[in-house]
Amino acid sequence: MLEICKEFGTPLYVYDAEKITKQIQSLKNAFSDSDLKIKYAAKALTNISVLKHIQQQGCGIDVVSINEAKLAIKAGFKAEDILFTPSCVDFNEIVEGVDMGVYINLDNLSVLEKFGKKYGNTYPCCIRLNPHILAGGNYKISTGHGNSKFGISVFQMPQIIEVVNKYKIEINGLHIHTGSEISETDVYLKMSEILFGVARDFPALKFIDFGSGFKVAYKENDMVTNIYDLGLKLGKAFRDFYESYGRKLELWIEPGKYLVSEAGYLFVTTNVVKSTPSVTFVGVNSGLNHLIRPMMYDAHHEIVNVSNPVGGQKVYTVVGNICETDTFGSDRKLNEVREGDILALMNAGAYGYSMASTFNSRLRPAEVLIKGGKAILIRQRDTFDDLLRGQMEID
Repeated sequence: MLEICKEFGTPLYVYDAEKITKQIQSLKNAFSDSDLKIKYAAKALTNISVLKHIQQQGCGIDVVSINEAKLAIKAGFKAEDILFTPSCVDFNEIVEGVDMGVYINLDNLSVLEKFGKKYGNTYPCCIRLNPHILAGGNYKISTGHGNSKFGISVFQMPQIIEVVNKYKIEINGLHIHTGSEISETDVYLKMSEILFGVARDFPALKFIDFGSGFKVAYKENDMVTNIYDLGLKLGKAFRDFYESYGRKLELWIEPGKYLVSEAGYLFVTTNVVKSTPSVTFVGVNSGLNHLIRPMMYDAHHEIVNVSNPVGGQKVYTVVGNICETDTFGSDRKLNEVREGDILALMNAGAYGYSMASTFNSRLRPAEVLIKGGKAILIRQRDTFDDLLRGQMEID
């Protein structure tokens, strides 16, 4: 990895295509007895070369904006492989999605009413339900509780049925996504009970979508989602349901972080080692503008000194170069860090570059994909001209 950093510079995002492929295969193996459709949650990482690689593994894609849908088409996904699940968007985005021919997933009654008025029974749609289940590693990424903006409350089923019947809307799917970093199989089984309970009101279903939120390990001994236990138990519950429903349905899931998180690394260079009476700081050439998860979600990312892997261990707090409190990790035992050393932040594939910004007028990193044993540049580092692009200078 040091050679890659030398070639492309730092800060640098590096992704391992083989790891992504292995994660996809693990899901296929876990749900081998189900008619599984994997819809990659694009928001985790939208680099088009990564999207192309995932498409080549036979996956579909879940998008949350019309531009993500356009990226998916450009990456080679067919319209019928795309699920569009927007939230609080202008209705024109949904119209554009229909014009593209993608699956439409609606998450509020107002939009369902507009959709019914415009399309009646001429274009099917999916309904995203809010199950009132609080689950996930952080409240900010828990999307299925009663106070979440996402989905139509399961307690509003009478209103849903009223609108569907009024406009004769064809509902071809039901969807729940309760959040991120869910390790318990029982949460998904609770979701399935809710979905199966309302599914009989919709006779034209093609699929039921359980979202994702599968937890991956961010540190040693982390509890993770037992994918094989989930595939066994949820798969059986799903088969039992569709046998009573009267015909076979597709089981959809939407892994994002599960596919790309562990495949990604953010490499940074140490600018300063700053000792105070109470703490020793390692200041690096990156910050929350490149990886916001530690500051936004209190997320833990392992940090490794790749330049000095056998040095004696010391305790450091690793911070960024942004003019904010900007901590990647506090009180971490690292092999001795010297100015100029390169550090790797692990599990940086998901919600790293995709949430990056030019805060403080800092440039966004380059991205590299390791595929077939080769390190390939898949996004150029920003330049100063990129900061000015689109601005209109006046006197």
